[in-house]
Amino acid sequence: MSKGTIHNRDKFLSHIADRLGREQKTDVSRPDWKYQPQWAVYQEKTSDELCALFNENSEEKGTHVLETTMDQLEETVEYVMKTYDGSPMVATDDERFAEFGLTDVFDKNNVHIWDAESGERNIEKAKQANIGFLFSDVSLAESGTIAQFNDRNIARSVSLLPTTYTAFIPKSTIVPRMTQVTARIHKQGGDGENISPYINFITGPSNSADIEMNMVVGVHGPVKAVHIVILDA
Repeated sequence: MSKGTIHNRDKFLSHIADRLGREQKTDVSRPDWKYQPQWAVYQEKTSDELCALFNENSEEKGTHVLETTMDQLEETVEYVMKTYDGSPMVATDDERFAEFGLTDVFDKNNVHIWDAESGERNIEKAKQANIGFLFSDVSLAESGTIAQFNDRNIARSVSLLPTTYTAFIPKSTIVPRMTQVTARIHKQGGDGENISPYINFITGPSNSADIEMNMVVGVHGPVKAVHIVILDA
């Protein structure tokens, strides 16, 4: 049997429908739920209130939060580099770093930019890095979570392998909760847009706990996490 081939599917489904006493269904439509309370969560909050909630929940998960303006962003990045041991460092190949004026500070401090053409060399760079820099595409106030829409240039290795990951959080990306993120993804699919091949939801540094509830940080990923919240809205 070749990979992906399904044998006797219709016969099997017809048998199930027959045992249920109805015709076999040939299409599935999304139910129109009468109650959708998920949209009501934090809907009354302003942008400032969502930002404050995001910061509070990030810190609760052990993340170091820094608020800054566009004018002070480069200075804030220099502070993070010095505080979290500096080089070696790695960043995703993201045009937003240039848009936010970070090209010079990255060049000056020899930050390795992910190069999809370099293959395994990038992963070695990320494994050796003290700090990995990335942008959050959507940020969840309810849990202090960032969402990273990955592709060949926005690689998850940058957030997963360095000792510390530092995420840039434009304030304008902060939404109430997962509801808004999944709606965005569904819309992209419905509009025929390309959807990221994988999406990472990251909440603070890596941690785990055994059955005695002893928390261990950094077992399978970054030991420390930093959120730089940029007040752009």
